[in-house]
Amino acid sequence: MKVRNLVYTGAFSALSIVLSYFIHFPLIPSAPFLLYDPGDVPILIMSLKFSPVIGVVMTAIVAVLFAVLTGQGGPWGVLMHFLATGVYALVASLIYRRQKSISSAVQGLIIAPLVMTGVMVIANLLVTPLYLGVTREMVIGMLLPAIIPFNLLKGAINGIITFLLYKRVSNFLETGEQYASRPNVVKQ
Repeated sequence: MKVRNLVYTGAFSALSIVLSYFIHFPLIPSAPFLLYDPGDVPILIMSLKFSPVIGVVMTAIVAVLFAVLTGQGGPWGVLMHFLATGVYALVASLIYRRQKSISSAVQGLIIAPLVMTGVMVIANLLVTPLYLGVTREMVIGMLLPAIIPFNLLKGAINGIITFLLYKRVSNFLETGEQYASRPNVVKQ
């Protein structure tokens, strides 16, 4: 990766952590422990702008650092965060990269939350009993009233915010790239 991409990756990873830390609230009243935060938006923007690999790498960085810095989630939380956000960023950016257009961006931002929700159903069935010490039957009972709607809502909200911000942020990053690539000319 170019130095510029590393700088952007670090800056947007930090932004993701800050957003997750300061902005979070429950979406489903019956499951107040499932908190929405907009921390996926910087990751989605970077994965659409640069590559699916950057999105997945950022997801790993953010998941680990958020758990270390806040003490929330532990290793299971890191895994669940990595799976949810990583799948979303990977699917959305792979669809968008096939043909960079508004319609492919919309397709990616619609299909990715659906795939993420499917992955998180499986992950919750496997990991949540270990993570929270509940039975698998309890998790199955939470799927339709809480887990599935939460993941769909979270994905939709993050997709809408990403769609609304992407072009502006992309243009800003391109302006920075153009400025950085200009030769230094000293006038006398």
